[in-house]
Amino acid sequence: MPNNSDYIIQRYILTMALAMGLNILPLSMLAKSMNPDWVLLLLIYWTLAIPERIGVFNAWLIGIFVDVLTGRILGMHGLVYAIICYSCLKFHRRIRNFPLPQQTVFIFFCLLIAQVLVFWIENVQGRTGLNAYFWLPVISGSLCWPVLAMVLRWLRLAGPVA
Repeated sequence: MPNNSDYIIQRYILTMALAMGLNILPLSMLAKSMNPDWVLLLLIYWTLAIPERIGVFNAWLIGIFVDVLTGRILGMHGLVYAIICYSCLKFHRRIRNFPLPQQTVFIFFCLLIAQVLVFWIENVQGRTGLNAYFWLPVISGSLCWPVLAMVLRWLRLAGPVA
């Protein structure tokens, strides 16, 4: 009989696959500009929840998958996710004890740093111009965090599915 950590890893893989599906969902231009980086949000959650299992290499590998899936510059999301995952691993003991509003502020800054890094990398390639819609995923991701954290916590702590 598999132990509880096997079920957590299965749920991690399932939620990551769902997040990658949400990232490539065909949406209108406005909805796509408001769509948060679901993969990064889930990586942050799982890094904070099970830091002994999810690390920087895992985040980098997921980022490479996202780059291939979305057709972006290879390694861009890998670098961004690895940096954000490292900061979450560095402070995970503190962040887990924060109340949800303070966690949301931390998530806001993580998403902001990720967007700044994406903008910088794409700007080096000469591919992007900065507009107001570029920052909407940071705001929408921060607003989604409290609900997402509660749902994922329930999913993580729920018993094995029969």
